[in-house]
Amino acid sequence: MTLEQENKREDLTGWRATCHEIIYEADTPAGRLFDLMLIGCILCSILAIMLESVDEVGAKYGTLLRNLEWFFTILFTIEYILRLSCVLKPSKYALSFFGLVDLLAVAPTYLSLLAPDTRFFVVIRVLRVLRVFRILKLARYLRETTVLMRALRASRIKILVFMYTVLTLVVMIGSLMYVVEGAENGFTSIPRSVYWAIVTLTTVGYGDISPQTDLGQTLAAFVMIIGYAIIAVPTGIVTSEITRASHQNISSQACPSCSLEGHDADAKHCKFCGSSL
Repeated sequence: MTLEQENKREDLTGWRATCHEIIYEADTPAGRLFDLMLIGCILCSILAIMLESVDEVGAKYGTLLRNLEWFFTILFTIEYILRLSCVLKPSKYALSFFGLVDLLAVAPTYLSLLAPDTRFFVVIRVLRVLRVFRILKLARYLRETTVLMRALRASRIKILVFMYTVLTLVVMIGSLMYVVEGAENGFTSIPRSVYWAIVTLTTVGYGDISPQTDLGQTLAAFVMIIGYAIIAVPTGIVTSEITRASHQNISSQACPSCSLEGHDADAKHCKFCGSSL
């Protein structure tokens, strides 16, 4: 049996096909409505979490806000289950970035049942704010976002090489400044001097450490000038890749098998799993 025949045999049918079209596709009226409703629920849930952290509001409306939190958690749990149910390979979606975000968005609320007021779970419950990343589910369907993601992926090697070069540069500058200034001027160690080099090279300039000698100030001025030039490098790399990616025609269709996107407009099969589109 060929791959195409196998994919046809495993195509979604019935309610799963309808559910997939509504949840994963944004080029239909039902899909757009679902996305808008989802975004509204996300924003409301985040607002409830933020208000609960305010002492005055939490003391007065704590019960209401906690009930809202559970309502949205159950709603997002149902959505998560439906997303797994309407794809042929649920594990693909579950292990994808957005699948993990979906899980992390609801898990802390359920975990809070085991230890509702412990200090440890306060940290985990902050992960509920990850629900804001669900907004990216709508953004993924926009062509501009797809172009940007492709450009970032295409330029990642160049960016990594650039970051390695910058890291080497700040270590060299920090070590040199440690020798020039010394502990008496605040440069008590090479790591602290490297910290100064990073702050100066990125033009942040906290001012908590500053060179006092003429040679040190000359070196600092040199680092500041380099900083402006360095900032332009990653911008140029990404801009070049964006220009190249913008000429490619990208479809917003999601694969019914693995739910991934970013296919060419004329693609017949998913480039990630090989299933028919």
